[in-house]
Amino acid sequence: MQKDSSQVGEEQLKVGEQLRSHLASVVESSDDAIISKTLDGIITTWNKGAERIFGYTADEILGKSILLLFPPERKNEEPQILGRIAAGEKIDHYETVRMRKDGTLLDISITVSPIRDSKGKIIGASKIARDITARKRIEAERERLLELERIARNEAERINLMKDEFLSTLSHELRTPLNAILGWAQVLRARTPSAEELAEGLAVIERSTRVQTQLIEDLLDMSRIASGKIRLDVQQVDLQDIIKTALASIRHGAEAKEIRLQAVLDPLAGPVMGDPSRLQQCFWNLLSNAIKFTQKGGRVQITLSRINSHVEVCVIDNGQGIKPDFLPHVFERFRQADSSTTRRHGGLGLGLSIVKNLVELHGGIVRAKSAGEGQGATFCIELPLIVVPQATAQQRDHPRASTTHIIPIDCASLEGLTVLAVDDEADARGLIQRVLEGCGAKVFLASSAEEGLEILQQQKLDMIISDIGMPGKDGYEFIKKVRALPADKGGRIPAAALTAFARSEDRTRALRAGYQSHIAKPVEAAELAAVVASLAQRDR
Repeated sequence: MQKDSSQVGEEQLKVGEQLRSHLASVVESSDDAIISKTLDGIITTWNKGAERIFGYTADEILGKSILLLFPPERKNEEPQILGRIAAGEKIDHYETVRMRKDGTLLDISITVSPIRDSKGKIIGASKIARDITARKRIEAERERLLELERIARNEAERINLMKDEFLSTLSHELRTPLNAILGWAQVLRARTPSAEELAEGLAVIERSTRVQTQLIEDLLDMSRIASGKIRLDVQQVDLQDIIKTALASIRHGAEAKEIRLQAVLDPLAGPVMGDPSRLQQCFWNLLSNAIKFTQKGGRVQITLSRINSHVEVCVIDNGQGIKPDFLPHVFERFRQADSSTTRRHGGLGLGLSIVKNLVELHGGIVRAKSAGEGQGATFCIELPLIVVPQATAQQRDHPRASTTHIIPIDCASLEGLTVLAVDDEADARGLIQRVLEGCGAKVFLASSAEEGLEILQQQKLDMIISDIGMPGKDGYEFIKKVRALPADKGGRIPAAALTAFARSEDRTRALRAGYQSHIAKPVEAAELAAVVASLAQRDR
């Protein structure tokens, strides 16, 4: 039976109402904000998703301007959006920022489409807004992690490059004095040298040896600092004496470059607590650097003064100066303003870093300043002052320039002492013999631990000097064998380890093994004689 037109119309209306009801249900249950508005930006519909995302209920927002959702700085976006909608354009997945009722900013992605009437005329816009704040946060975190990884990678590459440059510099700095030592040794052996040649060759060999010793000491100091094993012998010290000693040690280098040294020292600046040798090392480093980077005929000044509750020591030169971009890095390990093969000045780039660490261990600070290249540099060390009674104004003298002189150390008298020297290197044994016999001692030589033990049983000895690194039995085993002997057989004889193993743990191990003293190679002749005299006198 055929349906009449009225029945068909009723069914179509029913289907239409069901569809609209279904669509309304979909809109209301959507997690996204689904909003419609007029072409003037007035909100006409507002679903549950919009309430959840923006915090406004439908009653609060319907009939209001969509600009309520815009942060002040983004209100200019709405005219542009409405203009595109009025032109019939659809806006897809536009990412922007909107504002909740409580003022919280949200990252959202919006899609805006034109709304047309039955005749196709655009009468408004529908907008779907999705909260992408969590996604943006994840993306930002990912970007942050990627940036951190990039920074870490660049830093690793920088450190690796610095390591390669440092190893290249280290090789150069060690080989340069070795070349002078080997070359002059061969020259002096090849023919009978004149007195002038002999004096020049020996001076070069001694100077080159001291340079190499300083390089090794810097490396060891940096290793001790990095591992936290550096030791300070803290006591009350007079900085005037330490500064004068440091000046004396670098005076020859200053005279060679015709550099004027001046010391302006306040005698009543006040005492400080510190390790005298480490503080002297700091001042020596700063003075050496000043001389190195000051041109011939220049001036280097060191001052000591009291400023409020601290003592300040400044080294001032009128030399090469420091570039402004390098000044913040001047105390960093292995950093040098010029690390190229054409650089004018040698060194490993460790001295200033060591100074900074040692000064900080003393509770002080060190700072550098320079007006730029060619305008000199100033390095100042500040150390805390010990509280002592103040001198009266009448007692205080004005600081005055002073000069220093190198005070030679006389060879300690070893007359009547009998010493056993144990070392597998013939040159090392010969050196010990020459030094100690030159001071009056009688020296027996042994090339191994076994030979040393035989001599100990045959001779009455006052002192033993032994190397550590030897084939067969090393110096540790040797001294343990000695200490196992009864006292009347030499078991308690004083002994010093003379070794190239110079770390703090090597010193500790030597003392625990049974030595009374640990001497690092290379050793000054006067120091060796003084150690022997001291230990022998202590035993007596």
